[in-house]
Amino acid sequence: MEHEFFVSTVFNEYVVYPLIQLFGIDIEHFQHWFSVHGEHEVLPPHVVMSIIVCAGLILLGLLLRSRLSVESPGVVQQGLELTFEGITGFMKDLIGPGHERFFPIIGALFLFILAGNLLGLLPGFMSPTSNINVTAGCAIIVFLYYNYLGMKSHGFWKYMAHFAGPSLAIAPLLFVIEIISHLARPFSLSVRLFGNIFSEELIIASLNSLFPFFLSLPLMGLAIFASTIQAFIFVILTMVYIAGAVDSHHEEHDDGGSLTGDELAEFG
Repeated sequence: MEHEFFVSTVFNEYVVYPLIQLFGIDIEHFQHWFSVHGEHEVLPPHVVMSIIVCAGLILLGLLLRSRLSVESPGVVQQGLELTFEGITGFMKDLIGPGHERFFPIIGALFLFILAGNLLGLLPGFMSPTSNINVTAGCAIIVFLYYNYLGMKSHGFWKYMAHFAGPSLAIAPLLFVIEIISHLARPFSLSVRLFGNIFSEELIIASLNSLFPFFLSLPLMGLAIFASTIQAFIFVILTMVYIAGAVDSHHEEHDDGGSLTGDELAEFG
């Protein structure tokens, strides 16, 4: 069970409860039902924090849209342009031609995860990505998306056939192994991100409870770096999964010794 946060309490009190009452629902009965099921609030903190992250990103996008400039870009615009170039550079290397059409979901995942990771560093807030439900939601979206792309690109039966490999002799065994491997991907994606962010928040909170706040500042600086890396790892693995889905014929190592998509996924 999550701890109560002032922000989530205020959000439930002044946003969620009035909306519930608009539908004619008895708020006291509603609150009693949630308390019986072990919840103090209608929307738990990780849901509230996720809403705050999404609303903040939408608001930032609307504000930047009216201030975009080619001649004199601002600091935020330059940072986002560097982020765009970095992500699309990885996409070009891992996915290849036509990678641009996958940027909306990959870019959205990166910004949401990065903002969610960093939100917990603010006093009174928590990182939504420190809750397994949020990271599992992101991982399941990735899982469904890249499998949908694979079926759309190759057709259902041809896409399923590539799980069996090129040899009929070991096809049944290889098919089972590949299916288990793919089903494990959302688990590994979600647990990796959740474990890293949850441990960061736990360590920082423990230090703040034992020592003055400023002693945890160096660790918070390290947490900013780690949060960025975790967001990049998540989207890079997403690119690898998409690359494997849209092109089921993986090439061998090239002259430069680069790794195939499956090898990168296993490494990640």
